[in-house]
Amino acid sequence: MEITRETIREFAEASLDFNPLHLDSDYMSKQEFGKTKFNEVIAHGMTNFALITRMMTDWLWPHGGIHRRLETRWLKPVYSGDRVTPKAVVSKKIKTEKGQWVLFNIEVRNQKDILVSSGEATAEFPVSKLFPQ
Repeated sequence: MEITRETIREFAEASLDFNPLHLDSDYMSKQEFGKTKFNEVIAHGMTNFALITRMMTDWLWPHGGIHRRLETRWLKPVYSGDRVTPKAVVSKKIKTEKGQWVLFNIEVRNQKDILVSSGEATAEFPVSKLFPQ
């Protein structure tokens, strides 16, 4: 997904998060956050969270999976013009009486292959044709 000033603004409107670090270039060019100076507006961290959620839902739903948990860490800022790509890798499967739980390692990388967000997700697959007892 390409992040643009428009997608950042739309996310601000949807989330009601109008913090100037997401919308005001002049503000960002003058501010320091601890030892960090961004120089330009940055996307909401929750944009990555939403992108991961969409990726997981698009894969889980057709397979009868239910998204149960998602934890992410924001590692690097995402700027307008960045292209971000989410990825999930199965890290563990746990069989239960009612089906199977699957744990995933999650990451989001930008167009330079820099890891901008990482985390873990959990999904449940109830007993079905895909996962019979």
